[in-house]
Amino acid sequence: MNVNVAKFGGSSLANAKQIKKVGQIVKENKRRKFIVVSAPGKRHDHDDKITDLLIKIGENYINNDSYDEYLTTVLNRFSGIINNLQLPEQLFKDIKTSMQTALKYVTPGYLDPIKAIGEDSCAKIVTAYLNTLDVEAVYLNPKDAGIVVSDNPGDAQILPNSCKQLNQLRHHHEVMVIPGFFGYTQSNRLMTFSRGGSDITGSIVAAGVKADLYENFTDVDSVYAVNPNIVNQPSTIDTLTYKEMRELSYAGFSVFHDEALIPAFKANIPVCIKNTNNPTAKGTMIVSHKKPTERCIVGIASDIGFCSLYVSKYLMNRELGFGRKLFQILEDECISFEHAPSGIDDMSIILREHQLTDEKEKTILFRIKNELAVDTVKIERNLAMIMIVGEGMKHTTGMAQKATTALTNANVNIEMINQGSSEVSMMFGIKDKQLKQAVQALYNVFFKNNNWCMKKTYFHNGV
Repeated sequence: MNVNVAKFGGSSLANAKQIKKVGQIVKENKRRKFIVVSAPGKRHDHDDKITDLLIKIGENYINNDSYDEYLTTVLNRFSGIINNLQLPEQLFKDIKTSMQTALKYVTPGYLDPIKAIGEDSCAKIVTAYLNTLDVEAVYLNPKDAGIVVSDNPGDAQILPNSCKQLNQLRHHHEVMVIPGFFGYTQSNRLMTFSRGGSDITGSIVAAGVKADLYENFTDVDSVYAVNPNIVNQPSTIDTLTYKEMRELSYAGFSVFHDEALIPAFKANIPVCIKNTNNPTAKGTMIVSHKKPTERCIVGIASDIGFCSLYVSKYLMNRELGFGRKLFQILEDECISFEHAPSGIDDMSIILREHQLTDEKEKTILFRIKNELAVDTVKIERNLAMIMIVGEGMKHTTGMAQKATTALTNANVNIEMINQGSSEVSMMFGIKDKQLKQAVQALYNVFFKNNNWCMKKTYFHNGV
């Protein structure tokens, strides 16, 4: 029996009208046996996501501040959806009780019980609505599904035994609706994934039940080759490999949480990104391998909010343990790094700027100067990263030359360049104020005039 897992994002569940679309999508394809839902998202640009409101409720509860306004807003949202779908009033009462109960478990540093209410409530609503369409659906709590996670509030990690428990659900005949974003520890404590974690749940469920296809429904027909807020009407991507999507997600693509595909990737399950508002559109397929194409690259991702820690010391390359000691200083300050391009006597470490508070910056600079006796150490802020991604890059000559020439012609100064070790990506660091002109220049070269790289992409091992 073919089994699909379908995950619906917040925009697909923002109101009753959207949920009706979801209902029809599920009803029209009997292969969609597992439905994973997010919390209701924004109904319009100036609206609030339910999860953001729930976080404010939790924070105010902990600080003994009034949260009545936020609570009323959330309850009114759910009440309106339930009434417009003509579902029983008891459903709203149950959701209200669940919210009140969740708050009792909220403590400083542990907002997870209230944060998860959005997905949990939405799953119950979708289940009830599907049954009105004569779709035999059941709500399945992540605990009952067997989604077992680590004890890390707000950053839970899936544990290996989850997939084995999930696989036992494959042969149930009902449509199972599972709330995304959270699971339970082995001690039965609710834990949420990081933000965007419903994508992680969808991928986990797909891997666990050995789905034939994981469909991720959002509000776009397919993945764009570049941010449409920078380039007008950019090209779309028909097919991506897991490696390409992972690189793009990390570097600013907002379609997927950048950890979301890992369970599906390990289980070799194809993923299709679809549009709830246009479900007949082809979408974008994400697969393990793809056939040779004429285009060397598939996308250009970009993001701001980076800074560079530059360290220089004569004969650095001969000093045993220098890199370990440098990274240990960062670890001591709970700072992770993104890239680390290096030379013989110098090294640049790329960090997410939000991690580097003024206090931590002073501590890090002081320790590096005194413990490592460096010649130069400095931090440069306000950087942007641009990632050119495509598996065809590793079999095509002239990629770096084309990119650097495009940036030079656009009067963009390259602060740093780093070729990914996977040979699937090439990263450029620039000043964030030049991001738009840089991305536009690269797009023009690689997508508006891509004849130069045709017939140069070769894949091995039958791919």
